[in-house]
Amino acid sequence: QVQLVESGGGLVQAGGSLRLSCAVSGNIFSIVAMGWYRQAPGQQRELVAAITSNGNINYADSVKGRFTIYRDNANNTVYLQMNTLKPEDTDVYYCAALGVVQADRPAYDVWGQGTQVTVSS
Repeated sequence: QVQLVESGGGLVQAGGSLRLSCAVSGNIFSIVAMGWYRQAPGQQRELVAAITSNGNINYADSVKGRFTIYRDNANNTVYLQMNTLKPEDTDVYYCAALGVVQADRPAYDVWGQGTQVTVSS
């Protein structure tokens, strides 16, 4: 069974930094992309940043220049370094492993349980 274990959320003052990490466990052949999404209550989940297995990266416009996503392919771990945090970054952040390939089943997506990030003004 594939699982994502997230860590690194918390409370920080505006202008501060946090680093989120997400480790994928399980017997996996490959993962097409890993990413971070966020969702506020009553809102749709939105992409924050994603990185493919060959290093292509996509950021939401709102976080460009402040957030950095990077990936340790050998350990199936993805990180999100968040700098210059703003109160509007407050959300639950979800890790996603997209296109998980295992033996004897089609590729599928796996989501983490979410970690709260709160930025105080």
